[in-house]
Amino acid sequence: MSSQPSPQLAPEASGDLGVPAFDRHRAWLVTALIVTFMVVNFADKSVLGLAAGPIMDELDISHSTYGLISSSYSVLFSLSGLVVGFFSSRLSSRVLLFAMCLVWGLAQLPVLIVATVPTLVAGRLLLGAAEGPATPMSMHALYKWFPVGRRGLPSALQISGAALGTLVAAPVVTWLITQFGWRSAFAVLAVVSLVWSSVWWFLGHDGPYDDKPAAESQAGPDGQARVPYRRLLLCGTVVGSVASAFGASWAMAVSHAWLPSYLGTQLSMSPGAAASVISAVSAFSFVLLLALSPAVDRLTRRGASLRWSSGVPQGVAVVCAGTAMALIPVSGATSVQLVLIAVAFGAHSIAFPLHYMTAAAVAPASQRGALFGIVAATGTLPGLLAPSITGRLLDTASSQGAGYAQSFALAAAVMIGCGVVAACCINPARDAARLKSAA
Repeated sequence: MSSQPSPQLAPEASGDLGVPAFDRHRAWLVTALIVTFMVVNFADKSVLGLAAGPIMDELDISHSTYGLISSSYSVLFSLSGLVVGFFSSRLSSRVLLFAMCLVWGLAQLPVLIVATVPTLVAGRLLLGAAEGPATPMSMHALYKWFPVGRRGLPSALQISGAALGTLVAAPVVTWLITQFGWRSAFAVLAVVSLVWSSVWWFLGHDGPYDDKPAAESQAGPDGQARVPYRRLLLCGTVVGSVASAFGASWAMAVSHAWLPSYLGTQLSMSPGAAASVISAVSAFSFVLLLALSPAVDRLTRRGASLRWSSGVPQGVAVVCAGTAMALIPVSGATSVQLVLIAVAFGAHSIAFPLHYMTAAAVAPASQRGALFGIVAATGTLPGLLAPSITGRLLDTASSQGAGYAQSFALAAAVMIGCGVVAACCINPARDAARLKSAA
């Protein structure tokens, strides 16, 4: 299926002959739609964690069983992101994002018919399969509307949709759960997903900085020679980008599955207070994303190396978040714990837009969608591991407090290790030159 033709470009002049003009108004309209797409994405993803207490009580399930339900979301998540990534250059972003969000809505429905562990698992499996490609493919769609040098702010806004999704979802979904029961939250999110898919079908278009496949050619549509995926995936920049995503995703997986429960059981917070804390953490992530990425864009346009403007910062962010994670169980005052929670579950967020930028810097545009799919598939594997491991630790430890302490210590070790790898390995200029000479 070929991409839908782009609408007529605005007459903003291009700086180089043959380079499409930048259509500012259409580009930012698409950005707004994609940010909303990410808001819906993370609201759908977080609803199970926000409803964890009522679901476990009503269905009389253990922490381990709930952890497995939460982890089932990621069984097909990485695989679908990988598969769709390889088809992204042959399919319109309009069609891909429409189909994904449509399935998100359908995935919320089984539990409304009959609430059992199997239907919860079925819904999470379907949701994970449909959301696996969401972040890389929406970023890929966004890059089709912005040339190099203009991608920092839109990339940050796209990733900030995750923070906004949690910021909005935490209080709204918690209110729905407490006022109308946990099923109402699933029903409302199903409707929201279906509404967004309808709007996108009419307004979503592929941009002029597209990557049409080159028929039987060794060169990509951008004139860059295609690089063997083995070389691409083993270069330091891609390895480091995957590492930063893996460390950041571990914190995010623990946050979505267990942070509401931790705040309620260990800090004795009411559902409303816990929702406010989660919203505050998301607001912190949002501020970081909006503050950092435009600065990265300006540095890039002024000639700063991507290693120092994007590579090292994402590694340092994951290390700082991991260090805060390790300190949460041993801190005394609740106020100190809350600050550490904000850093542990918020500071890692800047790794997400930056790891896409550094990975994109070494790949031909024709292979960018596939590379994004691969990076997302491997970098988000913690979603399959972290929730179930945490549930098992909670059930086997001497107390819930000890179980959470063990879970946070494990998360900290993973995050710090991944952050160090990212900071040391990411060097886009070096790796791009090596791949070009080897192509």
